Amino acid sequence: MVNERAKADFTDILDDFRDQMRTITQLQQQRAAVTASASVRGKRVTVTVNADGTVIETKFASNIDDLDYPEIAKAVTEAAQQASAEVARRSREIMAPVSQNRNRLPRLTELVPGMPDLTEALRIPEPPLVSTAPPKAPERRAAEPDSDDSRRNRGGATDSGW
Repeated sequence: MVNERAKADFTDILDDFRDQMRTITQLQQQRAAVTASASVRGKRVTVTVNADGTVIETKFASNIDDLDYPEIAKAVTEAAQQASAEVARRSREIMAPVSQNRNRLPRLTELVPGMPDLTEALRIPEPPLVSTAPPKAPERRAAEPDSDDSRRNRGGATDSGW
């Protein structure tokens, strides 16, 4: 009798898992279709990005010549960053049900007596925030392991110690 109950429970868990996989597939398809646009400088520059944050369109208004080249470059960067942030926000919203469903599934320790709880040990750490600073900005150079400064200090074929 206990064995039949265990089989039924396992079947229910497998059904829940299959439902979860179908849901994830549907949500991933929804997420893949997401785009976002941002306009800056009085809507003179508009950038649209796809779900991965890749720029897929850039538009300049007819009065773009009111800006000089450095202002246009800065505006394009700013609009792309705003659009990418919006895509990331929408993607989190779309994928939120996955986390909610995961929390209602039983843990392995609940199914297998004596199984150690590895939840914390297997938790994937949060990734660090990614800088939006330009390539040669001091904040980015200081964080890069292979920055010019660190290369200079490493020595090499042109090092005076040769």
